[in-house]
Amino acid sequence: MANVEEGSVHTFGPELPAIFDGMKLAAVATLLYIIVRCLNLKSPTAPPKITYQDTPLSHYLFISCPLLTKDGHLQTVLYGKLGRVNTPIPCGVRKFLPMQDGATATFDLFEPLGDHSTGDDITMVICPGIGNHSEKSYIRTFVDHSQRQGYRCAVLNHLGALPNVELTSPRMFTYGCTWEFAAMVNYIKQACPQTLLVVVGFSLGGNIVCKYLGENCQNQDRVLCCISVCQGYSALSAQETFLQWDQCRRVYNFLLADKMKQLILSHRSSLLGMNSSNIGDADLSRLYTATSLMQIDENVMRKFHGYSSVKEYYEKESCVHYIHKALTSLVDHLTSEYLSSSPEKKPNVIFALTQHGGHLGFFEGAVLFPQPLTWMDKVIVEYSDAICHWAKNRPACQDSGHLDISSCQQNTRVPLNG
Repeated sequence: MANVEEGSVHTFGPELPAIFDGMKLAAVATLLYIIVRCLNLKSPTAPPKITYQDTPLSHYLFISCPLLTKDGHLQTVLYGKLGRVNTPIPCGVRKFLPMQDGATATFDLFEPLGDHSTGDDITMVICPGIGNHSEKSYIRTFVDHSQRQGYRCAVLNHLGALPNVELTSPRMFTYGCTWEFAAMVNYIKQACPQTLLVVVGFSLGGNIVCKYLGENCQNQDRVLCCISVCQGYSALSAQETFLQWDQCRRVYNFLLADKMKQLILSHRSSLLGMNSSNIGDADLSRLYTATSLMQIDENVMRKFHGYSSVKEYYEKESCVHYIHKALTSLVDHLTSEYLSSSPEKKPNVIFALTQHGGHLGFFEGAVLFPQPLTWMDKVIVEYSDAICHWAKNRPACQDSGHLDISSCQQNTRVPLNG
């Protein structure tokens, strides 16, 4: 065996562990920087940017709904997971509604846990986001909070979204189909003939409720207000933004597409096994390779209603073509994100654009464990309370005809729970 010459063996000196320690410190510093950036911990808090027309109603709302002008909420993807650590489980009854085309719509009905501050019977008719239903954490949290403030809640389960409910027709929910939401609202109106309605839509649900209210003026009967959160008013315009890498939008698009892909494939037998189906094996084969919502809409979603192209699908299903009919009649409309164009000042519209919040986020509280009840939950209920009291005393307020609303405030000022 050859001898190892002296000097050819190198030993680790004391300086190498110091190098490792430096690398560890650099890694920790990098991780902390990422956390700070992701959690917006260095971003200054600011109230939402409000676009509105100067009217007695807007004056009253800013007084009665202070959360609209309050500083300080933030949100990240991480908060979206950590914020719902103690989600309530409200107790409701599931309703099944047969549709004319053979589909079966479902919604969950939750009775109020106390009297509303107006003394009136008021129902929130709620349309969740894409592929969502009443069992989702953000819906459960919002319903529980609304029940405690005296609201009955009816939550639509998007067609095909519930994991244990089979489709009874070869059709799932789409971006702008209002049939199931209309069936739920009609049921509530018949079952509760004295109730007044507050319409609430989250994300895709915001598009559906605004389109529903604009399709037919009769749909606005007994509706006090419409609250739309984080919706896109024009799918065609939003798609260009959704494919960008800025702020990880493309990643979010990919994750939503994967969610939709799994949802559609879970109903593969129903979508393929019925004679009236517009979906074929080739469509589902192309679905496997889809990496964006637009590709899924092109290959599957548009075909449920026979659209010839994804462009036609987006144009016909977007509420941007109907919303002007709703806004001429509704009391108010609140949204956190306006994607189609710069909002116009209208006498019966309030647009609230938040500095932070993400998509359906808006968490508040501690850094790592924010409060389960979010700014979004609280501001919707506070805003609804204000509108309900305004509507109850509306004749006196409307008769004033000027911006001095002291008499209206005396009639409608009540303690609003935040």
